[in-house]
Amino acid sequence: MADKTQEAGGIHFPFPFTPYSIQKDFMAALYQVLEAGKVGIFESPTGTGKSLSLICGALSWLRDFERKKRQEEARLLEAGAAPLNDGEDQNPHLPSLSSCQETPGTPGASGEPDWVTQFVQKKGERDLVDRLREEQVRRKKREERLQQSRHHAWLKSAAKRPRQEDEETEHLLHLSREMLAAGMGSEQLASEEEELVLADYESDEDRGAASGADEDEDDLEEEHVTKIYYCSRTHSQLAQFVHEVQKSPFGKDTRLVCLGSRQSLCVNEEVRGLGSVQLINDRCAEMQRSRRERNGIPEEEEAAAERRRQRRQRATCPFYSHERLQLLRDEVLLEVKDIEQLVTLGREARACPYYGSRLAIPAAQLVVLPYQTLLHAATRQAAGVRLQGQVVVIDEAHNLIDTITGVHSVEVSGSQLCQAHSQLLQYMERYGKRLKAKNLMYVKQILYLLEKFVTVLGGNIKQNPNTQSLSQAGTELKTINDFLFQSQVDNINLFKVRRYCERSMISRKLLGFTERYGAVLTPSREQPRLSGFQHFLQSLQPPGTKAPAAPAAEGEDGAPRLASPLMHIEGFLAALTTANQDGRVILSHQGSLSQSSLKFLLLNPAMHFAQVVKECRAVVIAGGTMQPVSDFREQLLACAGVEAERVVEFSCGHVIPPDNILPLVVCSGPSSQQLDFTYQKRELPHMMDETGRILCNLCNVVPGGVVCFFPSYEYQRQVHAHWDKSGLLARLAVRKRIFQEPKRANQVEQVLMEYSRCIKHCSQAGGTVTGALLLSVVGGKMSEGINFSDNLGRCVVMVGMPYPNIRSPELQEKMAYLDQTLPRAPGQAPPGKALVENLCMKAVNQSIGELGLFLAGEMESRAWMVGE
Repeated sequence: MADKTQEAGGIHFPFPFTPYSIQKDFMAALYQVLEAGKVGIFESPTGTGKSLSLICGALSWLRDFERKKRQEEARLLEAGAAPLNDGEDQNPHLPSLSSCQETPGTPGASGEPDWVTQFVQKKGERDLVDRLREEQVRRKKREERLQQSRHHAWLKSAAKRPRQEDEETEHLLHLSREMLAAGMGSEQLASEEEELVLADYESDEDRGAASGADEDEDDLEEEHVTKIYYCSRTHSQLAQFVHEVQKSPFGKDTRLVCLGSRQSLCVNEEVRGLGSVQLINDRCAEMQRSRRERNGIPEEEEAAAERRRQRRQRATCPFYSHERLQLLRDEVLLEVKDIEQLVTLGREARACPYYGSRLAIPAAQLVVLPYQTLLHAATRQAAGVRLQGQVVVIDEAHNLIDTITGVHSVEVSGSQLCQAHSQLLQYMERYGKRLKAKNLMYVKQILYLLEKFVTVLGGNIKQNPNTQSLSQAGTELKTINDFLFQSQVDNINLFKVRRYCERSMISRKLLGFTERYGAVLTPSREQPRLSGFQHFLQSLQPPGTKAPAAPAAEGEDGAPRLASPLMHIEGFLAALTTANQDGRVILSHQGSLSQSSLKFLLLNPAMHFAQVVKECRAVVIAGGTMQPVSDFREQLLACAGVEAERVVEFSCGHVIPPDNILPLVVCSGPSSQQLDFTYQKRELPHMMDETGRILCNLCNVVPGGVVCFFPSYEYQRQVHAHWDKSGLLARLAVRKRIFQEPKRANQVEQVLMEYSRCIKHCSQAGGTVTGALLLSVVGGKMSEGINFSDNLGRCVVMVGMPYPNIRSPELQEKMAYLDQTLPRAPGQAPPGKALVENLCMKAVNQSIGELGLFLAGEMESRAWMVGE
């Protein structure tokens, strides 16, 4: 496709083809929002080229912004070379000399003499010119480095040279592991154990200023250029966006960095083999801790450090080489790469893509990252994302409010509380005499908190959580203050405990302790002291298995098992520092203590989004279906302190002609059976039979692919089982091959490929089977980020309306919170009730887009909501 330059509103937008008029309007409105530094809410239905409009509009603004900035820098540098008393060449961002025309020696508006004001102004101008010169030098060095990398295969040659050395080193390390396993003497083992002891802790009151952890590496970091942060929900959506950038006119000239999780980017097979996200994060962080501890060792500890050298080398990731990471950074910036290409490049270079991509952030123009990385302040800081003065584009933002709520809501189980308490208690018993008083004080406070949290659930910290039956069952909902009072922990300063956990890295130390003594120790003189701890760990494992060196990636129920329960509990402690009115604590009492849980529910997502809109130059919230916009204005932006004048709305129609769309509402089936998909009646056999007959008739006349959405996974399972038993499934299979949405995310791609392959084969081969039927779930893995284009989605069916469970304690508390905090407009439903309806309609809109056939009964009636 030949690039074409289109003009909209006097601005030239490079575009790969002649854009639609709505795309021109979209780009022009986006450009104005970024230029004016506002918050834009953009709605562009699926199929209107929203991603391409975002790319070309935003990068056109960035191109013009950089050009204007360089012109201004050149003017200021030229003015800086001349005498600074020329008032015509003043920096427009500094006070003008014309404001100080009083007689020398007379006080100005600020109360200072005129000569003092002029001196300060000239000094500010000189500092600005010096800073611009430094930025210019850094920019030239970066451009020269990238230019050289473009013409020379530095990365491959640099990686090839040490590859043989690395392989030999890994071989030697393997032999070292065998020797250490066989035993190298108790003295060396004791010296290695010193790594697990907490370092001396000083609070903010004890030290004047905290020093950075990696100052030597921070000095090497480049200054952040003006950039655009683009985020979306899933990695597949991010990959689609990156591919659009590659195909756009900006694909060859844009410095793009794609950020991802360690699970997606890790190239260390030993770490990747752990499977669980939490296990991978823990092991990677432990390796980086071992690397950092090699720096700054005092002379008196040099002998002990030498004895620990073998273990530290073994614990350091071979893919973390600063030299190779810098080369990988330059390769990342040379051309646009998605996650898969980045991983392939990292393997070839034997450099970590996770850390290499983060080194490239300062010089990047476009940073692509998941929701969670942007919306969670701690994750954002750890990733090196700085929002000050930058542009943020949040795509697929229809669920933004729920996403922020989910990211900052934490749930801990009784089993995790007991496991963390047992681990920490054994840790304190072993190293208590080595710890300073302040460390001991905080460790005992954490133990006290864990004990009280178990007590408030109705359990006993000293007993096995799997065997403890609770007399009380049900759910309680408490304010944060009431929960702290009921737990009897209101006398503990949780802010200080949270700060201690962050700075002492106690959960990391505890992880190392657990890995060593959970299974590493063979029966020895230390065994009697740790037998209780080992028995407890074994009691949490499936019968007939031994405690592994690292906790298993999955538990009995298939859910990920956390390597460090205390690390997860730290998030719950941090959540308890939220303002009392902004959150709630849900106590879930189940049959046993291990199944019971404490959950923090965030009620005010605006408190976390406020920092984003405050720091950024401009924020764009975009999606295919953003209605109702009032949710974003009232629940998110207004509560975050954004003035109404700063918010700009843009909405456009669809490019598909109305004649090409046939929306229908079906109220009764072929046997004249009225459809009623209320929660009480949707599981009746005759209702499921009528739904199957409707679907059979559709599959007989609709070619290609048919996608059918159900309100929940459980209802989909029930309907599928009933159809199988009644023979309806066999009737459907005559015309369509049937696929079901998988529950596991790693199986989605395979199901979609088979679904697409079946439809393509049927259209070419002919026969009685004309395509495929995909049974999906509203809000599931198939309802977002997947385009059922052309023959893949000739008909979309919605079975019932996916109203949320009105009896859910979380939803009821959210409704009550909105009723109390948001004003009720005259003639409109209360904000709480509107929330339920909006959640339902958002789910429907996202699943079917602008095309769908509803099996919803009387849609205008609100009387069949779940729970009524």
